[in-house]
Amino acid sequence: MGDASVATPSVLHRDARWICIDKPEGWHSVDARESDGSPTVQSWLRERETSCAPLEESGLVHRLDQWTGGCLIAATDADARASLRAAFGGGGPHALRKWYTALALAGLREEGEWTMHFASRYARSAKVTASREGDLRTRGTCRWKVIGTARAHMGSSRERHGELDVLEVELVGPGRRHQIRAGFAALGHPLAGDSLYGGVAIDGRGVDRPALHATRLEVDGTAITAPLPAWAR
Repeated sequence: MGDASVATPSVLHRDARWICIDKPEGWHSVDARESDGSPTVQSWLRERETSCAPLEESGLVHRLDQWTGGCLIAATDADARASLRAAFGGGGPHALRKWYTALALAGLREEGEWTMHFASRYARSAKVTASREGDLRTRGTCRWKVIGTARAHMGSSRERHGELDVLEVELVGPGRRHQIRAGFAALGHPLAGDSLYGGVAIDGRGVDRPALHATRLEVDGTAITAPLPAWAR
């Protein structure tokens, strides 16, 4: 997938009190106590956006996994950050919708919806468990549409070719950690490149990390779309 040393963030949209950034694959959203040397959007904002710089996490109101690129929002004042964070948590005054593009093992219905509950197996676990039962604090819902198919060589121990579904996924309500990745794996359709949840690398499409991209956000009726990565085109 993308090389973090080459790609850099760019601003997709400027609103009165927030901006939407196109986060490159390979970049972390926020700084961490222990760094792996990869760049962070938080630091990029601190250096380039004077209104974001003094805010907590340089104004970022949500996060994307390191290898998930696309739409990422940062507020430009503290009140806007608080209200937008509430919206990503499922409350607050803002109307918010989120769509992703993904490659998953083929065989899903043309469209559908699922609701599952997500929990870490233990503190600081790299993986979450998806189940059909749980409380409201762990519940996550996704709607999907199959918008295309792809045939690719799967570089596994059993050299084989396989079909992939190209999905448009709407994450409904507050997102849970690894919600899309763990949810589709629980259905038996893990994302391409997502070895943590049983997905396999796809040779020839540059997919050696989870094939997931934050394609579109809509905030109070304003829609922002990020360019698709090569593996989704």
